[in-house]
Amino acid sequence: MKMTDIKTIAEACRTPVIFRGLLDDPVIAGLIKTLGYIEEGDTEKAVTGYCSFVEGLYSETDDLTEYVLESVLESENLYIVKRAEGRPTGELLDECLANELYLLEQLATIPCDELLDRIDYDGFLPRYRTSACDFSKTYADRIHGLDRFGYGIFAQFHMFVSKDGEIVPVKYPDSISLSDFSGYERERGEVINNTLALLSGKPANNVLLYGDCGTGKSSTVKAIANDFADRGLRLIELKKKQLHELPDIVKQISRNPLKFIIFIDDLSFTEDDDDFAALKAILEGSVASSANNICIYATSNRRHLIRETFSARKGDEIHFKDTMQELVSLSDRFGLTVTFVKPDKQNYLSVVDDLAKKYSVKMPIEEVRKQAEAFALARAGRSPRVAKQFIEYLKGMED
Repeated sequence: MKMTDIKTIAEACRTPVIFRGLLDDPVIAGLIKTLGYIEEGDTEKAVTGYCSFVEGLYSETDDLTEYVLESVLESENLYIVKRAEGRPTGELLDECLANELYLLEQLATIPCDELLDRIDYDGFLPRYRTSACDFSKTYADRIHGLDRFGYGIFAQFHMFVSKDGEIVPVKYPDSISLSDFSGYERERGEVINNTLALLSGKPANNVLLYGDCGTGKSSTVKAIANDFADRGLRLIELKKKQLHELPDIVKQISRNPLKFIIFIDDLSFTEDDDDFAALKAILEGSVASSANNICIYATSNRRHLIRETFSARKGDEIHFKDTMQELVSLSDRFGLTVTFVKPDKQNYLSVVDDLAKKYSVKMPIEEVRKQAEAFALARAGRSPRVAKQFIEYLKGMED
């Protein structure tokens, strides 16, 4: 590559419109600055800028092309948002996209040797790799696969929480998979089938996973989110006290081509709870809150989600019975209720057997079963969670 080519690329990097946000990326910005220092003949700044740029690159990869391309594919920009929402982009915006992709491809494929040859420095400088890639074709493929890959933070992560009304990614989510479970195949299958309906664009229900503690309700939802992430499923977890944020969150994601589970763990209300109305509106599919790419998945240890007290029954409202009926019937507004009950002895030991095999426990299985029963009795009963805790304890005690 000639010096004039590098100069042209450095100057052109001031012009992006669609991918202007990438100019704030520390690696890409560092590379562009280094090109400028080389053109100015400032060796000291060129060496410092080059090493700083490579340091940032090494934190992710040693391939510059791979880094820039991934940044392009994950960029949330005006073009991809329009395409995701089904709005026309227009000839001028399409032309702008083509030129910017060509520029970024040129930037991403500048050979390391071309830069090192132009820095007047005899000491060691770290090297990076480049690879061949057609940015235009790859980006076109991503556009056509937005319903599976997403864009912006939804392309980088698949689990999220809400923080002050903003959707924030979970960088290190629980890695549990459906293959990790034992037992409850029928119950888990109902939730899986509902999720598959959501992913295929068919009518899907909001789901209440109700049952005893430790039976795998929350883990089921998280495992489904993990296993179907590559098919376009994303999970946003809300705390019960964040339910007033539901309408805003639904508005943010309702036009996104991905499919979303809004997950509410350990759901219950008091009879005068202000968050009751927000959830009720979503479940009833109000005009302002309904979206065919979103389902609510909630877990609870209570069949009736309202904590009803005897004192509440003495209310002075004229139509008090109607009000109480509305409160205690909230669970009926979920289209699908799946019940997870504590296992009996046979099912509990079946889970223990499966986990002992998965963990390659050395103890004879009969002794494992005997100790598993004693372990459960000491911890308020049998459950898959107790079985897992016991097997992990047993494995940890092995030599």
